[in-house]
This record gives sequence, C-alpha cells and structure tokens, in this order.
Amino acid sequence: MTLAAATDLAVATNEHLASTSNTLIYSAMAVYTLAFFAYITEWIFGSRSKIGRTAAALTSAQKSSAPAVTVQQAGGTAVLERPKVVVRAAAGARDVPDGPGAHGGDEQGDLYGRIAVSLTVLAFLVELAGVVARAASVERAPWGNMYEFNITFSTVAVGVYLALLALRKNVRWLGLFLITTVLLDLGIAVTVLYTASDQLVPALHSYWLYIHVSTAILCGAVFYVGAVATILYLFKDSYENKLANGGKPGSFATSFLERLPASASLDKFSYRVNAAVFPLWTFTIIAGAIWAGDAWGRYWGWDPKETWAFITWVAYACYLHARATAGWKGRKAAYLALIAFGCWLFNYYGVNIFVSGKHSYAGV
Repeated sequence: MTLAAATDLAVATNEHLASTSNTLIYSAMAVYTLAFFAYITEWIFGSRSKIGRTAAALTSAQKSSAPAVTVQQAGGTAVLERPKVVVRAAAGARDVPDGPGAHGGDEQGDLYGRIAVSLTVLAFLVELAGVVARAASVERAPWGNMYEFNITFSTVAVGVYLALLALRKNVRWLGLFLITTVLLDLGIAVTVLYTASDQLVPALHSYWLYIHVSTAILCGAVFYVGAVATILYLFKDSYENKLANGGKPGSFATSFLERLPASASLDKFSYRVNAAVFPLWTFTIIAGAIWAGDAWGRYWGWDPKETWAFITWVAYACYLHARATAGWKGRKAAYLALIAFGCWLFNYYGVNIFVSGKHSYAGV
C-alpha cells in the first residue's frame, strides 16, 4: 500500500469514527429523554402516595388544638403541655427526618425510578462510547474544543451521579435535575458548539492536556452536583421555615419538597462534595500554571481564563471558610456556593465565547 493510499484510509477511518461518535451522542440523547420521562413519572406517582397524604394529615394535626397529654401518677393526675414538634433542623443537628424520595413510598413510583436509573446507566454507556469514538477519530484526548468538553463533561457528571448511587448514597432525587441539564448541555453541544474533528493547535500538544483538562472536567462535574444540592437546600430550608412559623405551603410545594432530604442533609451533602473536590481544583490551577510555563515560557500571565480560574478558586475558598464559621452557616454560605459555581460557569462559557486570550480554543 502506498503512502497516499494509507493516508486516505486513515482519513476515511477517522471520518467514520467521527460519524459514529455523532450517532452515539444522538442515541444517548434519545435514551436520556426516556430516562427524563421515567424520572417525571416517578415524581408524579410519588405525589399521590400514601406517605405524602399521611405527612400532610400529620402537619394539619400538629396545627390543631389537640388536648394536653395526661400522665397518671400515684393517686393523682399530672397534666403536661403538649410537646412542640420541631420542623427545622438546628445548626449542627438534624432533627427533621429525610423525605422518602421522589417515589414518595409508592411502589409504582419506585419502579419507574429504578427504570429511570437503568435508562440513565444505558445512556451513560452510549454517551461514553461516543466520547471514546470521538477521541479515536481525532487520535487525542476528547476535550480540545468546547463541543468535546461539553460531551465529556456531561458524561462525567452522570458518572458522578451513578457512582454515588453505587455507593448507596441517597441521591436518586438528583436524577431528574441532572438529566434535564444534561439534555440541555448536549443540545447546546450538537447545535451551537459542534466542531468537526480536527487536530490541536501546537500549544495544546502536551501530556498536560490529559492531566489539566481532565481534572477540570471532574471538578466541574462535582461542583455541578454540589450546586444542584445547594439550590434544593434553599427551597427546602424555606419550606421548613414556613412550617416552623405556622405557615401553610402550597400543595405543589408540599408534595415536591416533603419528599426531598431534610435541609440539613442537603446542606451537609453539598458542603461535603464541594470540600472533597476543592483540593483537586487547586491542583488543576497549579497544573495549568506548569503547563503554561512549558507552552508559553511563563507560569502566570493573568490571561482571562487564568484570572477566572483563580476567581473561582477564591470564591470556593470563601465558601468553605464561611461554612466552617458559625455565623455563616446555612443560607449565607449557600449563596456563596452558588456564586462560586456561577464563576466556574462563566470561566467556561463566558470566557471561551466572549473573551479573547491565549486560551481561546473554543472552536465556535
């Protein structure tokens, strides 16, 4: 075989792999859509569950003027005041039980939830195959532009969710929110951000591409999971506050929020995942500085991407410090966590699309 023929064969093979990758990504989107409807069905059946109705009845009973508790004592009767029902977790303690989950104790709801998880696993495997096919078509790591970063990021985010489920963590409530944003992410990737398979610019030809960008993707996926938990914490905390103050939340809010973990559990979960991945984000920035030294002859130059990576680091450091400070636990710290994740999002989308710099490899 001549050199020209071998080259043509390699090009044809790469084009076929790229086409296969696109097909797999679209197939994964189709399966994710089925999982999305299965998660919705789980929530719908859960809203009609006996546990939900019983919880509502108990809430009404607590507000009624029930008689005092009486206790018989040696020849007399001691009248005790009715104990107060604590509905909001105090700082440092969890005195509100976690909700039953999206299925709400309904057997059919639980069945649809398990079907949704199975579909999520299938979609994850199909998407992973698509990412691998993309890597084979370009003969490098599959994150050289925003399209490749997006499909890899969504794959890792789903992988983090499935890993938590495999560790028997109570996170199935995260499924609907995760799959919704994954579908949005992939929709943007295949329409706005799509870039044909191509080779990297010279500055990116380095083993640091595998180290620096892979850790950035993993950090972003975990930060995302923490951000979703933080948002749900804010809603659940408001719900518990309203009950504590004698208010009556709407039927939709009650049906939805009573099935989530307690606000204290959500707060603890988001804090733990953010704290766990923060050292890796620190390493990501250090690895990027070392790579910059090799590629451009300087470790730090306040390029927009470098600047916003540092801003993100500072924001998460402030959150973790605030979370460890008694006066800043709860909602204040949660707002900081969302600001920090907003910095991460802008560092990826805003800087790559709207700001020019040495890291302008968006491909769009």
